[in-house]
Amino acid sequence: MLSLVDLRTRIAAGTLDPPGAIRLAEVAIAARDPGIGAIVSQNPAPAIAGSGPLAGIAVGVKDIIDTADLPTQMGSPIYAGWQPKADAAIVARLRALGAVPLVKTSTSPFASHDPTATVNPRDPGHTPGGSSAGSAAAVAAGMVPLALGTQTGGSVIRPAAFCGVAAIKPSFRLLPTVGVKTFSWALDTVGLFGAGIRDIAQGLSLIADRPALDLDAAPGAPRLGLCLQDFAEAPDPDALAALHRAARAAEAAGARLVDLVLPDPLPEAWSQHAVIQDYEARQALAWEYAHHRAQLSPELGEQLDAAQDLVAAQYDAARRAAHRARRALKDLFGAFDAILTLSAPGRAPAGLGTTGDARFNRLWTLMGVPCVTVPVPGDGLPLGVQVVARFGDDGRALAVARMIEHALAA
Repeated sequence: MLSLVDLRTRIAAGTLDPPGAIRLAEVAIAARDPGIGAIVSQNPAPAIAGSGPLAGIAVGVKDIIDTADLPTQMGSPIYAGWQPKADAAIVARLRALGAVPLVKTSTSPFASHDPTATVNPRDPGHTPGGSSAGSAAAVAAGMVPLALGTQTGGSVIRPAAFCGVAAIKPSFRLLPTVGVKTFSWALDTVGLFGAGIRDIAQGLSLIADRPALDLDAAPGAPRLGLCLQDFAEAPDPDALAALHRAARAAEAAGARLVDLVLPDPLPEAWSQHAVIQDYEARQALAWEYAHHRAQLSPELGEQLDAAQDLVAAQYDAARRAAHRARRALKDLFGAFDAILTLSAPGRAPAGLGTTGDARFNRLWTLMGVPCVTVPVPGDGLPLGVQVVARFGDDGRALAVARMIEHALAA
């Protein structure tokens, strides 16, 4: 994989210049994407900044995020060829830092559950996950060192785990969603994919203009809650084994682990995620549903059909449940620095008819807290574990994730 940290180091040392770094990405895309299908459009002659902290960094942009120089087609025929006149706020920020938004990456239609044509770079017979399929696959295949995705349920953490890359779903609204197609305004969160934890930490610290998010210090001896999320049904045995392997590595590195069973009202909030998501999606996609129902993808069309029956009282009750759970989780973090849990129920499912299950991600997205997925080395398709920290404590989530990544590699 292309490492953002490595590229920045080489550029700073003068052994690589920004055009040369972009050329590495272009060559990799030309060689690898025909067999993967992660890229839906590419700038053939990008403007390359000669300076800036992210000069020479090619970025993949999920195709629900507006770009002024590339189409934003939402993964849907409804928006085929549609060209925005302005960049989304996060794309504008990337350009200001010197980065090159080089390609748009495949997405499930409107960031829904439906699969894309993208395959998993680790095994083309398996899904890369979704809805940020192209962003996860592009990083995993070494095409770009940094990619943007979005998460409403599990659309950053899950595909990253399936493809064997690092990723962060930051605290809610840490990164702007202006210019990003809305699915659920209470849940949608922009996230980052990279080769390793240091890569996403540097990327996030620069994009969010928060230097403290970069990994300058180890987390000491963090208190970690080992959480199975029993209310979300049992994971596959290999996913559970990876979680326990990560836990042992964390303990060897100095962490203190305690088994954690999430108390009420957190399981109740988990069960209400879909109500909030679908009630808001019904409104966010009202025009598309009213005028182009026949062109909606099968699963999304059925999801919006069912959402028409939701009423405001259900939505309000779900929001109250989420609010109670956030208060309980804030109190819970008084006893823990972070939570260690599953990134996905198991390895990437075989076939391209599904993007996998987000049941181990939904609660944390609803809570708005930072989540980082750490690849767990091993044989076969990738597995990942998820580090969750309190709201606004993205730096601690990254530091604990880096500690576990380092311990697993030792």
